[in-house]
Amino acid sequence: MSERPDAGSRPSRERELASLYATARSLTALGDVEDVLESIVRHAHDLIGTDFTYLSLLGDDGTLSITASEGTISAAFRSARIPPHTGLGSKVVDTRAAHWVEHYFEGGHLRHDPGFDAVVDSEGLVALLGVPLLARDRVIGALFAAHRSRRRFRTDEIALLSAFADHAAIALDNARLYEQSRGALAELRSAYRTIEEQMAVMQRAQAVHEALTGVVLAGGGPLVVASELAGQMGGQVEILDRDGALLARGGAEDPASREPGSDEVIAGVIEQARRTGRAATVPGPDGRRHSAATVRAGDSLLGTVVWSHSQQPSAVDARSLELATHVVGLLILKDNAVADAAERLSGELLTELIVAGPQVSATQRTRARSRGVDLDALNVVVIASADGASAASLVRHLHPIARQEAGLAGEHLGRAVLIAAAGPAEAFARAVHQRLRAASGQPVTVVCERVTGHDWARAVSRAAGCTAVVRHLGARDLGTTTDRFALYALAFDADRRDELDRFLADAIGPLLDYDTKRSTDLVVTLDAYFGNDGNLRRTAQALQVHLNTLLKRLDRAADVLGHDWRAADDLPLRLAIRLECLRRAVLR
Repeated sequence: MSERPDAGSRPSRERELASLYATARSLTALGDVEDVLESIVRHAHDLIGTDFTYLSLLGDDGTLSITASEGTISAAFRSARIPPHTGLGSKVVDTRAAHWVEHYFEGGHLRHDPGFDAVVDSEGLVALLGVPLLARDRVIGALFAAHRSRRRFRTDEIALLSAFADHAAIALDNARLYEQSRGALAELRSAYRTIEEQMAVMQRAQAVHEALTGVVLAGGGPLVVASELAGQMGGQVEILDRDGALLARGGAEDPASREPGSDEVIAGVIEQARRTGRAATVPGPDGRRHSAATVRAGDSLLGTVVWSHSQQPSAVDARSLELATHVVGLLILKDNAVADAAERLSGELLTELIVAGPQVSATQRTRARSRGVDLDALNVVVIASADGASAASLVRHLHPIARQEAGLAGEHLGRAVLIAAAGPAEAFARAVHQRLRAASGQPVTVVCERVTGHDWARAVSRAAGCTAVVRHLGARDLGTTTDRFALYALAFDADRRDELDRFLADAIGPLLDYDTKRSTDLVVTLDAYFGNDGNLRRTAQALQVHLNTLLKRLDRAADVLGHDWRAADDLPLRLAIRLECLRRAVLR
């Protein structure tokens, strides 16, 4: 399978985005449709780096016609037509979303046309990624990146080509409109004023778009973009992330001065914009207007741009707001890529420290210092778990805590792990628990263990074992330390495993041997019996067996142990049964 070099690194990602911005600006300078088509496939080929790229326009009958290509060989392919509801292109057009196949002829979910399959074969096309070209809320065609060998397309490649397609569709649509306008002027001079107004709308909207693009190319972040957009359009501009959290605000308005009910109005217009996919405007309780447009990359919702202003927005304003979302989307993609890379490096270093043991290399210290982390100060390990939540999802919530506490977060052996510098361990465990619970919206178990002498591996082992014990005991929503469960340390402390083995052998060794040889589970039976305070009916219900079956099992346990354990002091037996069940929970 052919793969591109890693595009997730920050320098490479920023080069791609800078290239995308420059390409978008160059497209806006072209007026001829043919020039725009050739420029789109040429720049897409340079941007994505596949063997060849091509663009198909959608006809009125649903046929996709290849109108421009870069890197192709076959003349037949360059003029091919794809019938409706056929191939990958139909999926892109019908769903208005990006799709890809690792191998075109092995994509069993695709409908194939023999004629087009023949030109595909002559061109040597194997892997294919297609993204829609959307203009004014309709599909006008599709842009494809193709490879002559098997490969998989990464999420960042799909998002990058989708973002480029958004710009390309705007440029192509503008070029088409421009050509139509020129034809209309030649045929009907009376339409001149209307066409002139339309061009003014596009030019002013494009001017806003280019101004924002220049700000981002100069290194501006969300705050600079919001301020520039507010300066261009007046009023106040807010940029929100996908969850509605404020990323940046520009303009002179003080949010505290809003009339009561404004927040509800803004929430409503955001929902309307997300539902329709177009800029939406509603009046506020104070007479002001609030407009919103969603920020998307392909099918992914990245955020929302909200504009609060005093006048009814014109068509120019609505268009400018929608174009601004493309620039904001690229900015968010860049920031997300940088954050993802930083979090991945954090997880890799965390795993290295745990696996390497107490010995810390000079390279690891240098890498930690570059992230603002002092390895000598990392004195606690936290394990987090929650029912129905993956370790990866919990790690995403641990990363902000790690950055704030100058620590590291990542996934290790399927567990969400945080290593940090903290004061009292109990207070730190409770604080992490509260933040994770608020961020995830569900009960979370957090167990904290002190680290001694850089032995993070031992601390992770004890915290993980204690977590299994805590959850086996029924706790699902708490922040605690291993010290709070020291009574059960025999079950989760690897250094005391020999002690536990000797105690279990003395107390219930025959019972363990019997279960192992006969594949029975008398240990579980006694655990249920003790857990139900010796009540036979409740024990049978807990084990889901008949009462007579339970009585036979209890008699068999007495035979195996060699004494009537129910008539004797059963404290050692109770403790041994409980520790064995806890050990099984830890080893599970």
